[in-house]
Amino acid sequence: MPVLGSALLAAARSDGLRRLVASAPVTRPVVDRFVAGEELAASLAVTRELTDRGLQVTLDHLGEHVTDAAQALRSRDAYLALADALRGERLGTRAEMSVKLSAFGQALPGGHDIAYRNVLPVVEAAAAADTTVTLDMEDHTTVDSTLAILDALRERFPHTGAVLQSYLFRSEEDCRALAAAGARVRLVKGAYREPDTVAHTDRRAVDRAYLRCLKILLAGSGYPMVATHDPRLVAITQALAPRYGRAPDDYEFQMLYGIRGTEQRRLAAQGHRMRVYVPYGTDWYGYFMRRLAERPANLAFFARSLATRG
Repeated sequence: MPVLGSALLAAARSDGLRRLVASAPVTRPVVDRFVAGEELAASLAVTRELTDRGLQVTLDHLGEHVTDAAQALRSRDAYLALADALRGERLGTRAEMSVKLSAFGQALPGGHDIAYRNVLPVVEAAAAADTTVTLDMEDHTTVDSTLAILDALRERFPHTGAVLQSYLFRSEEDCRALAAAGARVRLVKGAYREPDTVAHTDRRAVDRAYLRCLKILLAGSGYPMVATHDPRLVAITQALAPRYGRAPDDYEFQMLYGIRGTEQRRLAAQGHRMRVYVPYGTDWYGYFMRRLAERPANLAFFARSLATRG
């Protein structure tokens, strides 16, 4: 990963920089490109706009690395409110939910059990709203716990999804384990700062690993969710899917809100399932910094906005 990208990922954990960036008057208009708003009502308005255009949505109430049990309960309650709102929208799986287990207390003492207890009612509420939940993947230290919680949830809610990150060495094996009937797997490249002992750090190696994982998922019996903004990987997926007997409704593309909107609409117009990852909430800083780290174009956009509004 380039030095600047690594620095930005390190900055995502900095409380001092968090306060500086969050308080800068020029920041909010730029954040609005990537975040649907701070309140639930704003995220629902964006959801309606996107679904009216033929796109699908997964909603993420922003928050991670919770350090006390009360915060974890607030995260749970925010998702219960979201599930209740989605039930009223009657969109079914056109609007699903994504959760980070670190927001549910995964890093607390006894955090594995705490996270499971907090996420279970959210998955139950999602099922009552005729939709689903996908467990986001975070840094490599959380993978085993996240996949164990996934296994427990899928005993009652088999369509609960998971995310796998191609830059982790272990992900090909994890793909083989999850490429089973009913399983839903979102494949991403990975957006956390990881040591070279557990992850590919060369961009080309990450891309090659992504393709290997993609082929495993397409060949399996589960439902692949191909999360990439890379035009080459999108084109390769379109070429590979029919070879593996995949119809357009037997997998989907996923992209982030605020990135490549024209491409999202183009894929939907071609008949592909195109799902937009829509984050919202007040705790946007870590998510925002990872978006800057992923693509130089995002950082350039931010810098231009600072220069223009400063």
